[in-house]
Parts: sequence; C-alpha cells; structure tokens
Amino acid sequence: MSDLIGKTVLITGASRGIGASAAQEFAHAGANVVLLARSGGAIGDLAQEIGASALAIPCDVSRYADIEAAMKAAVAKFESLDVVINNAGVIEPISALATSDPAAWGQAIDINLKGVYYGMRAAMPMMQAAGGGTIITISSGAAHNALEGWSHYCSSKAGAAMLTMCAHKEGAGTGIRAIGLSPGTVATEMQREIKASGINPVSAMEWEDHISPEWVAKALIWMCSADSDGYLGQEISLRDDDIRERLGLA
Repeated sequence: MSDLIGKTVLITGASRGIGASAAQEFAHAGANVVLLARSGGAIGDLAQEIGASALAIPCDVSRYADIEAAMKAAVAKFESLDVVINNAGVIEPISALATSDPAAWGQAIDINLKGVYYGMRAAMPMMQAAGGGTIITISSGAAHNALEGWSHYCSSKAGAAMLTMCAHKEGAGTGIRAIGLSPGTVATEMQREIKASGINPVSAMEWEDHISPEWVAKALIWMCSADSDGYLGQEISLRDDDIRERLGLA
C-alpha cells in the first residue's frame, strides 16, 4: 500500500507471533517499524532481518515510562508516529478464579489492559499534535464471552475493547483513528499454552483450526487504510466470512 511508505508503525509484543508477522508485513509495505517487547534479543534479530527501516526497543508495556520513552525514540529516529498497534498480551496464568494468584492476575491486567491504556495515553497527544494517526487494539472473542480459567484474560480484553471505543469518541475529532481487531484463534505460542492447560473448549482445538498470524498482519495493513473507516470505534472480527472475503483471505 503506497500510503504506508515512509510512515512509522509502532508494534508492541513484536518479538513473535502476530507482532513479528505484522512488523514484516508493514516493512514490506514500505513503512518504518518500531518493535517493542521485553525480549530485546528477539526484536533485535528481527530488526536486523528487516533492515534500516526497523528500530528495536526493549520495553515493558506495564510501565508507562517505558512506553512513553519508546514513542519519543520512534519520533526521534523516524520523525513521525503514524500507527500504534497495541498487540502485547499474555494468557498465563490460566486458573480458576477461586484459586487464582492475586499478584499474577494483576500482572495480566497490567500488561493486557493497562498496557493498552499506556499505549493510547502516550500516542494520542503526539498524534493529535501531528494532525492524526491510527491506533489499533488487538482484541479477542474473550472480550465478549466468559471462558473458564480466563477471568484475567476476558476481563482485560473487555476493558481494552472499551478503551478503543473511548479513544474513538474522544479522538476522532482530532484525527485519531481508533479501531479494534478480534482475530479469532491464531497459530502462535499462546495457543500452545492454551492447549497445555486443558481448560475450556479453546484448549480442545487442533493446531490446524487456527488461522496464521500472516492473515492477521494483512488485516492490520488494511485497517490503516480509508477502506476500513466504516469500522472506526468498533471491532473487526476475522471470524466474519465477509471480512475474510473482503481482505482476500477466504
């Protein structure tokens, strides 16, 4: 897509899975990509593979100072911040609510929910000052349906979906394009963790039941275009056959 050439796309959780695939797809489309993850080695390797248009920044999304510093570094390097993809998330520890560990439950909220808020909070003033930008939240069907053992994940994803709606309501008038993507189940390491838990119907799914992270990356590219404007403030689902057909993924 020619309108991504020279744009700067920041991706959290970029060390593997959806984040890594998105980084490669956006770089292929001509964008500069800023890769954030706690695993500095993994994103460093990916940035080296992509080349001069990639910048790797070790970052813990549960710390606002890390996120804010990373976005300032992105602007200092590439002179703009055009797209932020709030992708970082954890499924562990999967546990029954009554026996869950409060500290671990809270850490999942820090990453999955507060990490999304921090990404929006740091990006929106920069984008508004520059005339606008796109903020995408990776959501989940778990945002809308309770699943056994996933109280932390369902709650955090539901909160993140509401944050997307809030960002749209408050930011649309100043050029902010806030939109969510619910990809369905994706063939990433998270699905291996879910499978190992043996809890709830998702763990019973087979590997071939999941879509590839490349499909999600292609959807993210499309979501940065005006063609997706009808979904701003909402959540696009890759389980929707009409959406898959529209993106050429059917």
